[in-house]
Amino acid sequence: MRVSYHPGYVVPLPEKHAFPMGKFAALHEILLAEGVIAPGDIMTPREAERSDLLLAHTPRYLDALATGTLTRQEERRMGLPQSPALWRRSRLAVQGTMNACLAAVHDGLAGNLAGGTHHAHPDSGRGFCVLNDVAVALRALRRSGWIRRALVVDLDVHQGDGTAFIFGGERAWPAGGVYTFSMHGAKNYPFHKPPSTRDVALPDGTDDAAYLATLAHHLPEVIAEADPDLVVYLAGVDVIAGDRFGRISLTREGLAARDRAVAETVRQSGVPLCLLLSGGYATRGERADRRTSAYDTADLHATVFREAAAVYGLRQSAA
Repeated sequence: MRVSYHPGYVVPLPEKHAFPMGKFAALHEILLAEGVIAPGDIMTPREAERSDLLLAHTPRYLDALATGTLTRQEERRMGLPQSPALWRRSRLAVQGTMNACLAAVHDGLAGNLAGGTHHAHPDSGRGFCVLNDVAVALRALRRSGWIRRALVVDLDVHQGDGTAFIFGGERAWPAGGVYTFSMHGAKNYPFHKPPSTRDVALPDGTDDAAYLATLAHHLPEVIAEADPDLVVYLAGVDVIAGDRFGRISLTREGLAARDRAVAETVRQSGVPLCLLLSGGYATRGERADRRTSAYDTADLHATVFREAAAVYGLRQSAA
């Protein structure tokens, strides 16, 4: 399974910042150590071009990111401190998703060891999301003729408001070419949720059985309605019980069953699948340090790659 990864996915953040930045490097190490991926599977992205970023973002916003001139309010909304390193990191991750989507079209399955930054809007970053990698990648692939229609399956605990807004949700389907499906916590961030093509809002505390039954009901219908050339799966792990920002109660076994169900259903449909991380903020209680939180989160993110590799018969032998 080809995956995108760059050491530049990790940049410094202030001490005690809530975002587990180290998860990207930790995930890379975990997947290599377990033999889920091999060194030769890794695609190293360059920084995404401005011409591609303009497919989803305004010139003013891109200029502000490039020059470090976001207002304090914009920076607070983004949730990350602006810096040249963050600007570079964000462009690397976007290109990583572009590369992964194209690899999935060719190979049937691929992923990015980052991405899924679904809160980013055309003119602003939000909720730890700077650039909307999914919107840029899918518009770039459609522009180049690699795909006509795509399906975004967003199972992060937070609704994909930026992606829904950019693609126009149900109002733009099928003319917009991208079907957005978001299954998320009803009472969680964002509090204003632009409509996706299909939204499924879950009550706080939803457990494995209820979650998996809901997914099994909706996912085959969504794939049939979307009739996509590519499925992009945002496999957020903040649905796990005890996540710092989640309010859903999946167990690790439930998370694995979720990711296995998505991989099996998409594979049976014959449509290529691209895997992205999206959110996750695991802790081991109040005293968990940043390194522990990042590793625990990365280990949860590894689940979707483990399950997909098993479903597609692509698991390597560990070194």
